[in-house]
Amino acid sequence: MNPEEREELARLLPSPGEPVLTSDRHDLLKDLLMRELTERAPELPKLPDIATAPGRRARAPRRRFAVVAVPLATAAAIVAAVLSGTVGSRTATTDADAVDLLNRIAEVAATKKSVPVRDDQYVYVRTQGSMKFSEKDIRILREASWTAVDGKRAGLRRITVLVGPPFRHRDPLSSYSKGTHDMKLSPDPNVTTFRELQALPTDPDSLLEKIYAGTKGEGRTTRESAALEKIGDMLPDAMLLPELDAALYRAAAKIPGVSVVTDAKDYSGRSGIGLSFKEREGRTVWVFDKKSLDFLGSADEALLDVGVADKTGETPAA
Repeated sequence: MNPEEREELARLLPSPGEPVLTSDRHDLLKDLLMRELTERAPELPKLPDIATAPGRRARAPRRRFAVVAVPLATAAAIVAAVLSGTVGSRTATTDADAVDLLNRIAEVAATKKSVPVRDDQYVYVRTQGSMKFSEKDIRILREASWTAVDGKRAGLRRITVLVGPPFRHRDPLSSYSKGTHDMKLSPDPNVTTFRELQALPTDPDSLLEKIYAGTKGEGRTTRESAALEKIGDMLPDAMLLPELDAALYRAAAKIPGVSVVTDAKDYSGRSGIGLSFKEREGRTVWVFDKKSLDFLGSADEALLDVGVADKTGETPAA
């Protein structure tokens, strides 16, 4: 690759000194880059298969928007940016109104019907969010993912880029060009399956202790911040498991640093009531419908649909 091509590709990437992706995307980017550092593929395919599902693994049940592999020449700089994190405050206070709201949300969640799920089916999740590649390149996209319930079969990730550049030949980011792109989700033994999620304890104290244990030693965040991130990752799939769903909200109520946002909006613009959590340099806001208290997603990513499908590419039956 000549210097001009390298500079052109570098301009497509976020600035190494100022990471712009959310924490779950940082984690996946780090995984992909570490593989790139040890095993460089000869050429990027137009629509690459993703060896590790962008949704879930042992530490984080679901990561939404993945980042494709980048040129080796820029990998080291971005890994350094990913690995450098800000440690959050350990002196966060708890808002009694926020705790009350979380417990009310838990009560509503617990009353919902459990969805029967077979091992040969797929958990379907559809979201809307964005990816920032540079100050002038912010791509808005919707993603639908089908992940095998038992984790033993390949799934599917379908990305529709609503706002983004047109496809360009040999562009390493072509999977994020405007239009719809399908990617295979290969089985991975390190990915947390729906069945493993189903086996988690539903006692809030036991669940929180398990979450703390599972995020111990991460280093770049407080244990509270890491626990809230993991709970947030679990929430979409947990909507199919009412008892676990309720337990997650009750567990979150035990973590300090939460406050109510009376007029919040998810990424798609839907209005609701929000819960704001102190996390790293900013605040993560979960958004709920004011009447039903259904989870709408967050200010960074809207949750549009969750269900169970018989086949990849099919939407759940009504």
